[in-house]
Amino acid sequence: MLLLVLVIDLFEFKAVRLHPGLDSVSFLPQGMPAINTREFVIDDYDQAVALWNVVEGVEVAEGDSKEEIRAYLLRNPGLSRVAEEDGAIVGAVLCGHDGRRGLIYHLAVAPAHHGKGIGKQLVQECVTQLHDTGITRALILVASDNPRGRSFWLRNGWEEVPGALLMGIDL
Repeated sequence: MLLLVLVIDLFEFKAVRLHPGLDSVSFLPQGMPAINTREFVIDDYDQAVALWNVVEGVEVAEGDSKEEIRAYLLRNPGLSRVAEEDGAIVGAVLCGHDGRRGLIYHLAVAPAHHGKGIGKQLVQECVTQLHDTGITRALILVASDNPRGRSFWLRNGWEEVPGALLMGIDL
């Protein structure tokens, strides 16, 4: 699978500011019950994986075990987010950084909730948190056979990185 690398400059991104000390945000998408967003905690893992498995363009693979996600969340406290409706997770995203660049993985919104701004809200919260930790650029990997995902990221201010080629090695 070929992946596209998309990037956003966090100095130019107009992020929604969370109130200092606020752990969650509520918003009302177009005539729907309130959607609450909050930090992704390890107790959300099973619902998040179930969501990732039904959303087109998200691949659960190596590095996505419960223990690996737990370690990721501990290394990147407060950055990953979920969206809930009546206690059920309807959106999830992993977010972290290496001290220099932010990385966003596995953005997923339940198909019944597409087009309601949930994905955009989750990304805005991630980008705000990254910016607040001093990160100035973020990356996302998008599968080349995921036109819906590519369109979402481009509509939300991300740009393709020309000449970038994703490479990896199993350790």
